[in-house]
Amino acid sequence: MYALYLTHPQVRIDPDVPVPAWGLSETGVLRTRRTAKAPWVAGLKRIVSSDETKAVETAGILAEAAGIDVEIVAGMHENDRSATGFLPPPEFEAAANQFFAYPDDSFRGWERARDAQARIVAAVEAILENHDPAAPIAFIGHGGVGTLLKCRLSSQPIGREADQPAGGGNLFAFDLASRRISCDWTPMENWQGWQTDDRT
Repeated sequence: MYALYLTHPQVRIDPDVPVPAWGLSETGVLRTRRTAKAPWVAGLKRIVSSDETKAVETAGILAEAAGIDVEIVAGMHENDRSATGFLPPPEFEAAANQFFAYPDDSFRGWERARDAQARIVAAVEAILENHDPAAPIAFIGHGGVGTLLKCRLSSQPIGREADQPAGGGNLFAFDLASRRISCDWTPMENWQGWQTDDRT
């Protein structure tokens, strides 16, 4: 059986609000509601979310469709960027490039990529340690730490080439037994479910 790591879609950007408190934009909400109608959502047995507002909102929409509750785990939050606060998009993209390119260094006080990877991997493994391997589960989180998790699961070095497409609201799937990635980043509303994954 599979697990999903799904990133929140588009958010309401507000420089006056701490980034972890940003919520979904209208586009983000509409995309998540569209995704919630997919048959695979109804088959989820657990939905585990980061404690950041945008992730919790995404998880809540999906959980309502699945008829289950959201489990919130603090250790799944995005890489800590509070040292710089909000950065305009061009500056943020440059900073993200540095974050991934130099995983053992801190960009202007940001959490190091190496540390963020260890944190998200530990959080996911702690949840899966006692999880029923026959039960589909979705982790709802963020592009940065999601990419770091994907790098670990695919045994590749940390690098932004493994990052999700722009806009958020993407997912990848991995096998619960082997931890092998079975579906690369895919827009969440386009995924057809585990039956179509390449399992060879």
